[in-house]
Amino acid sequence: MKLDGKVAIVTGSGQGIGEAIAVTLAKEGAKVVIADINEETAQGVAGRIASSGGEAIAIKTNVTNSSEVSQMVEQTLTHFGRVDILVNNAGTTIPSPTEQLSEEDWDKVVTLNLKGTFLCCREVGKHMIKQRSGRIVSIASLAAHKGLAYIAPYAASKAGICGFSRELAVEWGKYNINVNTISPSTTVTSLLQRYFEEQGIDPKAHLKYVPLERDNMPEDIANAVLFLVSNDSRNITGEDIVVDGGTNILYWPEKG
Repeated sequence: MKLDGKVAIVTGSGQGIGEAIAVTLAKEGAKVVIADINEETAQGVAGRIASSGGEAIAIKTNVTNSSEVSQMVEQTLTHFGRVDILVNNAGTTIPSPTEQLSEEDWDKVVTLNLKGTFLCCREVGKHMIKQRSGRIVSIASLAAHKGLAYIAPYAASKAGICGFSRELAVEWGKYNINVNTISPSTTVTSLLQRYFEEQGIDPKAHLKYVPLERDNMPEDIANAVLFLVSNDSRNITGEDIVVDGGTNILYWPEKG
């Protein structure tokens, strides 16, 4: 029970990677806020955590709306009395060749991914500064480090999250607040599997670029988050952990 008594907010935790993170933190004793724009799925995750003996509440939140983010934090404080952990997981992408990308789609992706992270950090940070402790982990992407076609706003926003987090690590270190990021590669979720099916893509084709020859699962990301929000990483801040089965270390895009 590494997180016994801690209170964690996980954004975008109504499904996929966010759900896995919330469940993992709850298993380690954290009281978890399931913050998601989809109230129904958020309630479902909170219910599953509660039925397993954990403690969780669902709060409908649009992380791009500053008043909703502020309200989410206030509700958390009212219910649990403090915030010890923030995991910025909410995000999106809209694949498109850059020359065909609309300004509206650029704004939608960057606003959700980058501005949403900023708003949540700002509001939660105010309370972490007062209590002089906290852990913040933001989910970036391997796309922040490697070139990948047709996801320009996603790559830009995820690289921005890494830069922003390093800045916060320097700025808030004196308050005993650790700020780090995790950069996953393609991670198997129900949404990704559905996309592969719709596009007729072989779901195992990418494994030829993975030295460990196995898929990235939501639990792999969740376990990395657990490490960064627990006392095991108390002296780590401003860092990025890549979770990708080794893809990032390849010199050429194939093995052998």
